[in-house]
Amino acid sequence: MRKHNGMRPQDIVVLLRILTLPSAPWQGKDLAAALLISPAEISDALRRCQYARLLQPDGRTVQRQAVLRFLRYGLPYVFPAHPAGFVQGLPTAWSQLPQLPPPPGSPPPTYVWPDAAGTTWGLAVSPLYATLPESARQNAAWHQLLASVDVLRLGTGPQRQAAHQFLCEELRRVSELQV
Repeated sequence: MRKHNGMRPQDIVVLLRILTLPSAPWQGKDLAAALLISPAEISDALRRCQYARLLQPDGRTVQRQAVLRFLRYGLPYVFPAHPAGFVQGLPTAWSQLPQLPPPPGSPPPTYVWPDAAGTTWGLAVSPLYATLPESARQNAAWHQLLASVDVLRLGTGPQRQAAHQFLCEELRRVSELQV
């Protein structure tokens, strides 16, 4: 077994994607195709998530409550976002989720993942994984979920609380659709 060197940002993306999949058995190659991540990276991410107890010992079942707690309380410190530079890209955070309370300022800044195919200009926020903009363009609901994660990475207490609530509701809604 390889040495564990801690979580990586793509691990969070993999866990979130598993939480949005139908309850039918999933395969690593399906995750790889949806996230545009290599199958080897998916396998490594699953191993790290299992080691961190965010994935059950069976390697297939996400510890939903543990992941949600980590997203709310750990993500902003482990994988923070620091906007920098004005670039063309795909909207994220409040720019994609106008229903969440924006950061102070008038008008609030536009946040984007740098992406040559994007149509919006704003402050650059590094995505958790390089292929996220392309993956998000393929699925609007997935894009919304990832944007809420960026609010957790960028926001302050009340904003994080609202983003966490939105994320929980979206994941609950997805679970209900799968039944």
